[in-house]
Amino acid sequence: MTSTAPALPSPAALAALKAAAGTDWTDDPDVIAPRLTDWRGRFTGSTPLLLRPGDTATVAAIVRAAAAHRVALVPQGGNTGLVGGGIPPADGSAVLISLARLNRIRALDVAGQLVTAEAGVILADLHAAAEALGLRFPLSLGAKGSATLGGLAATNAGGVQVLRHGTMRALVAGIEAVLPDGSIVNGLSGLVKDNTGPNLAQLLVGAEGTLGIITALTLKLVPMPRHRAVGWAGVASPQAALALLAGAQALSGGQVESFELMPAAGVALAARFLGQAAPLAGAHPWQCLVELAGPQPLDDLLAQALMAADDAVIAQSDAQAQALWRLREELPLAERREGPAVHHDISVPVSRLPDFALAATAAVEAAFPGGRVIAFGHLGDGNLHFNVRAPASDAAAWVTANGTAITAMVHDLVAAAGGSISAEHGIGVLKRADLARLGDPARLAALRAIKQALDPLAIMNPGKLY
Repeated sequence: MTSTAPALPSPAALAALKAAAGTDWTDDPDVIAPRLTDWRGRFTGSTPLLLRPGDTATVAAIVRAAAAHRVALVPQGGNTGLVGGGIPPADGSAVLISLARLNRIRALDVAGQLVTAEAGVILADLHAAAEALGLRFPLSLGAKGSATLGGLAATNAGGVQVLRHGTMRALVAGIEAVLPDGSIVNGLSGLVKDNTGPNLAQLLVGAEGTLGIITALTLKLVPMPRHRAVGWAGVASPQAALALLAGAQALSGGQVESFELMPAAGVALAARFLGQAAPLAGAHPWQCLVELAGPQPLDDLLAQALMAADDAVIAQSDAQAQALWRLREELPLAERREGPAVHHDISVPVSRLPDFALAATAAVEAAFPGGRVIAFGHLGDGNLHFNVRAPASDAAAWVTANGTAITAMVHDLVAAAGGSISAEHGIGVLKRADLARLGDPARLAALRAIKQALDPLAIMNPGKLY
């Protein structure tokens, strides 16, 4: 790219942005401060102005003013990202634009199984609205109470149901967005067939706000399953877990909704954090959370599938199912409460994941004495959260001294296995250098050319992704 990021906004530029936003802005540092640090506390930025538009027309006016004065804009949703993608630069060179007030569900099409909702709609609120009509939006994650749809689309979020329903990209049927020149893309029709060239919506999904600002989405819904069955199984190895998954898929005809893999240390950590007993009494090196969903009762089918495990239990009520899911969903928070760690969100081909999990764990722990790997995640889609916990003594100093080298090693191992250094959290600031180092050169050149063509002034979330 030949363009450079904008300089600090001038007083005239800030005045123009305020005028474009009308009353929807603040420069009060106390109001802005909570939006300047990411969830993990890893990135902190600075901005002279927070814009809070309430409709797409205002977003477009803001972007036109930003382009005229060459002011960088950083869009932000629920600020639940983990790679710094929604945090402005520390030098105060960008203006933060929150999409939180674009929070209307515009339409629910029951016959077409589609919903049109604005970027600031919280995921849990969309779940509730769809379920009231007997439908479901089949993407869920631990931050569902604060994550917003625009941010989920911008990062192509995954979650625990990707195995059956795909990532956010697979669920986006249409998009409304403001491009870097202030023009509005109106693509919310949700047509199943629209063969009029490349799909611009899919270009914006996963672009982390670097090509435009998503203001609304048309999303695919599915019928609410009449039955579900949730079980917990103990196995001797990740290879045994993969065999268990294959057996469950075959027996159920593809009705496996989720299949989560956790090491015993992670299960114990989450159970201690929640103050509840582990689901299985025996010692099992690896454990799996399995959920089936479909139109007929599934407990017997799940029980048959779990006979291949060393031990297993099946939830007998919704409360028991929720308790099992809490162990998985609260594991990241339990780990964070336990102390510092070096986190990685990676993916490898599903068939290679068991061998990768064991080999990479052994290699990293050997190279960095005292480090303790917890590798857990979504076995069915190849996504591992490969986290290296610090020793109990001098934990923060250990992470500071070793974190960069650990991440480089993990990412090198992932690349060698034909995987991705970002499975579901995006690139943001955190992984930008390693993407440049390990990414396919031809693909990166194409992405940068698209960025240059759509955003020649480099005002859209500069310093992220590319």
